[in-house]
Amino acid sequence: MSTVVVVGSVNIDLVAAGGRMPRPGETVMMERFAEIHGGKGGNQAAAAAALGATTHLVGAVGDDDRGRSARADLAARGVHLGGLATVPAPTGVAVILVDDDGENSIAVVAGANAALTPAQVSAALDAIAGPAAVVASLEVPLPAVEAAAAEAHRRGWPMILNPAPARPLPASLVSRCTAVTPNERELTALGGAATLLAAGAGAVVVTRGGAGCEIHTGAGSPVPVPPAPATVVDTTGAGDIFTAALAVALATARPLPDAVRWAAAAGALATEAFGARGSLPTAPAVDARAA
Repeated sequence: MSTVVVVGSVNIDLVAAGGRMPRPGETVMMERFAEIHGGKGGNQAAAAAALGATTHLVGAVGDDDRGRSARADLAARGVHLGGLATVPAPTGVAVILVDDDGENSIAVVAGANAALTPAQVSAALDAIAGPAAVVASLEVPLPAVEAAAAEAHRRGWPMILNPAPARPLPASLVSRCTAVTPNERELTALGGAATLLAAGAGAVVVTRGGAGCEIHTGAGSPVPVPPAPATVVDTTGAGDIFTAALAVALATARPLPDAVRWAAAAGALATEAFGARGSLPTAPAVDARAA
């Protein structure tokens, strides 16, 4: 059994779905609303656990009803929460709009996620016996992500960075990443795959939605990975599930192309229900879809 350590955010998602996205200054009527569990870190941890990995989450929630609910949901999914702190700040919230095509638009208020410290991250990772793969995203403070990458590098563990929301990244962080997993917009904001590879990333795996993925390693042309079939309901969280599945696969020493194909199948399955955790795939389901 593989071990995955997720360093990232825990949010409550406020989701309105239906129709189309509003334009600036416009009000539109949506068809349904739900308050559900989310956050890139929470989604990635829930997905890794569903895929069978021993999963640890390092993050922070508030001392409020949403924080207690988020903690209970993750514990029920089998995620180890020794690294999840409770802090005197409101639990993070994401406001999500989903249109009839399953595309989404997201605004995040960090709340308690902003309290995650490098010392907390280092202590939590130091307590893991290993070996493990480490996953981080950017809805938590950058120094905390840098601490995760430094600890993973020190211990020789795979480090997977989901650079969302995109922001300038120091080369000292990028150079410690086994794989960076931006979508196409994030890749543009980060200066392109060549920039990330020049900064020392082991690989850049670009997710392209219904067009599949591309693997950039600097060794020849990018390698395209075709999309797995899916009946799309909601794309919210699909990138999180892709990244979690990639970490699970790399933790078991799968070659990168095989790991990406497996992750793409997991991401496809994640789009087939409403909400970021509405369709968390199991390993047998991913195997079947990848085939």
